[in-house]
Amino acid sequence: MQDNRFDVGAAPQVPLRAERRPTRPAAGTAPVAGVEATSGGLVRSTLKAGGAAIALLTVFWLPAEYGIDPTRLGGVLGLTEMGQIKQQLAAEAAAGSAAPPAIVPAAAVAPAEVLGRLDRIEAQVAAIAAVIGAEVPAGSAPPPAAAAEPAPAAVAATDTATGAAVDAAVAEATADAGGWRDEVSYTLAPGEGLEIKLTMAEGETARFEWTANGSVLNYTTHGEGPGDQKASYDDGRGVADQAGELTAQFTGSHGWFWRNRTDAPVTLTLRTGGAYEVLKRL
Repeated sequence: MQDNRFDVGAAPQVPLRAERRPTRPAAGTAPVAGVEATSGGLVRSTLKAGGAAIALLTVFWLPAEYGIDPTRLGGVLGLTEMGQIKQQLAAEAAAGSAAPPAIVPAAAVAPAEVLGRLDRIEAQVAAIAAVIGAEVPAGSAPPPAAAAEPAPAAVAATDTATGAAVDAAVAEATADAGGWRDEVSYTLAPGEGLEIKLTMAEGETARFEWTANGSVLNYTTHGEGPGDQKASYDDGRGVADQAGELTAQFTGSHGWFWRNRTDAPVTLTLRTGGAYEVLKRL
């Protein structure tokens, strides 16, 4: 009986071949698109990249850096204003660095009249300094020959004389300049009176002018001093203004009393200058 069993060892052997298995992309990723490796593909890719760069330059960079906005999209995005501000700041910084140094104007030349007054004041200060033994500042008029040092008992009298001399110098300078030391204004109701006095030493002269500013006032000019001393200088009724000089007959208070005898308020303005200690309303 014939044996029909298959013998594996007697079967022909087929040689094995190694084959590449296809790879699958990872989950959630897309395959990478490559550039077509032809001359036409490279040109198209270059043109696309250049167009994108020009678009970025035109839409974003030019408006944000220089305020140039040809597409008007920079203004919508707020980039044009930012670029304009940058350019303005740069221009200001350049102008500041290139600006020439400021020229300091020369001092104005004082008139000869003013210089003459200053010379007289310096001479008076030099004379006072010689009396009290103080050092005279550089540039002042040379003082007269130095006097002997005052005795201690005369110090108070010297101080008083020095103060009077300084006050006189100031008063003289003010009088020479034609200015006023004090100016006051008061409004007087109908029937109201006002008294203003200057504290003066005997022989001192004060300059004055007063006005009722378009209306009229009644006035008297008088003075009072210690020991019931009294002086009457001038008076008037319905006077619109007055100007002149007042010389004290004695040491005390000398000045004016006004009264409004009209039916409307009156504004009085008084200006004073010259030699006196103080102006006060009584």
